[in-house]
Amino acid sequence: MWLQQRLKGLPGLLSSSWARRLLIGLLLFLIFYWYLGAERRWSFFSVSAMPGGAAGQCLLAEVHRWKSLVERGEGIYSTPLEQLDTPFVSGNGHILIDIDSNKLWVASSSQPGSAPVHQTEYSPRVGVHLEGKRAEAQATMLWFRKGAVLSVRCALQSARDCVTIREEFIAHRSRPNVYLQRIHISNPSDKAASLDVSYDNPSFGSKFSTSVEKLEDREIVLSSGRVLVESNRMVLVVVVSKKVNSRIQVPAKLEHKDNILSVVWTSEPIEPSKLEETFSTLREGAKKELGELLRANVDELVGDHQQAWMDLFTSGVEMRKITDSHTPSSRTVNTTLYYILSSSMAPLLDRRLSAEDRVRLESSLKYADHCFSGHATMHAENLWPERVSSAAQILQLVTLWTLTLQKRGCKVLVAAGAHGAMQGMVLSFGGLQFTENHLQFQADPDVLHNSYALRGIHYNQDLINLAVLLDGEGKPFLHVSVKPQEKPVKLYACEAGCLNEPVELTSEIKGHTFPVMVTQPITPLLYISTDLRHLQDLRHTLHLKSILAHEEHMANRYPGLPFLFWFSVASLITLFHLFLFKLIYNEYCGPGAKPLFRSKVSHKSEDDCCDPRNAV
Repeated sequence: MWLQQRLKGLPGLLSSSWARRLLIGLLLFLIFYWYLGAERRWSFFSVSAMPGGAAGQCLLAEVHRWKSLVERGEGIYSTPLEQLDTPFVSGNGHILIDIDSNKLWVASSSQPGSAPVHQTEYSPRVGVHLEGKRAEAQATMLWFRKGAVLSVRCALQSARDCVTIREEFIAHRSRPNVYLQRIHISNPSDKAASLDVSYDNPSFGSKFSTSVEKLEDREIVLSSGRVLVESNRMVLVVVVSKKVNSRIQVPAKLEHKDNILSVVWTSEPIEPSKLEETFSTLREGAKKELGELLRANVDELVGDHQQAWMDLFTSGVEMRKITDSHTPSSRTVNTTLYYILSSSMAPLLDRRLSAEDRVRLESSLKYADHCFSGHATMHAENLWPERVSSAAQILQLVTLWTLTLQKRGCKVLVAAGAHGAMQGMVLSFGGLQFTENHLQFQADPDVLHNSYALRGIHYNQDLINLAVLLDGEGKPFLHVSVKPQEKPVKLYACEAGCLNEPVELTSEIKGHTFPVMVTQPITPLLYISTDLRHLQDLRHTLHLKSILAHEEHMANRYPGLPFLFWFSVASLITLFHLFLFKLIYNEYCGPGAKPLFRSKVSHKSEDDCCDPRNAV
């Protein structure tokens, strides 16, 4: 009755103009809130929440340029509003630059598979700051495909204008000894900006010493030190850098650019008796290489570095749809790939590599026999960690990946350096394995509810892309495509059991699709080979008991709750509704039932009778 009375009063409430306006405004807000979506809602309501005042608003405009890259999975960034506890590093296997902690890590061996595991006391980052204490906001981005760390700082110059300091940190991919810091300062204000440039000098008792020397007609900064290792031996480190003026003046409405080139030379572990001789050799070698770099075009150096990283990411893993909490996200996968590649040497990019060794390494990439053996690593959380918080954890992760690949038949890929590590990780993610005559996809049929793609899989001269996709009903199927090449493709494929005639793979853009079939006993879901005859003969060697479509296999594996349970639930629901119907019937239709409606006349007469003023 209470609800009925309130509903009767609703038209009267809506007759008020302010109530109608309030309702319309509420509906418009809900529509607008739904349209924005989760990510847009966050960015929309957080615009005014960026800390730092005017400097924060300036930083927001700079970060907006990065958003499209991050949304495509090409990087991650940290801002005062969205802070990440993630190391921002750039490396090439020989050196690793930790930008946040301003530390240099070096390797003690030039062999592929070794990592820069030794932390030095050298600080590689040159500080650039606006004179005086000014309000400042900073953001940092890790750009996977360019192998670089980007930093942008907005420092308040006046009440309205900010000086923007953009920096890019690069450990050169194809020149393992080279480290580059690029500086770009923008001054949009009406007065000149003065900035201080500072080098972190070694503290008292440090194993590093720094001096300023002449190289041809330029001044350079030479730093040398050592890192103690096992058995009372040491690794010597020499860093030679271009010297920058201690103060930078940027006129009003103008910009200033500079590039700080550094060369890092290290030794193998040596005995203390060879200290001076080794230091002398390293200093001369580092100074000579820096002299060559100072005569080179910096833009070409950066272009070579970026192209090398883009070639590495020709292969990779792309997460498209994740339906459970155990599968790593696209961000986790790309970050892990970047960390491993940054800590892996790339001998194929070394100009000093002999022609014979180059042919051997390239052939190991084209057909890595028996790699990757065992189950897929997709759900191995220790190999694809969601959170890595320090450079030391990166190096532990590199050691674990190297050991895993070596023990799973991928030693030849580990020996190929960064290019081989990428292939091994892609193969392991989906459970792909090379055998003597074919490449097989042996993923677990029970975990194909996620959609992902493995791209750039080397098979002889071809690059294969393999994707697990879901149709409109959520059923998985396989999609295979081959990158177009100058020579015609000669590859064949068949699904589990190879009962159907193998399909010739071509470089058509639309690719080829295969159903997911599950055999008993379990066999690979897909076979790819250059030998048609081999696949035709393979069906006679599998000796299968049965072969089912994926949905039939899942129905048999997870049949659901037993019939007796559902019968009991249905019986209880039916009995409850019968009991409820009986109560309602007895209330309104049974003996002594009250009438459903009472007339107004009788109701009024009853009220009159009860009125004390009518009493005699």
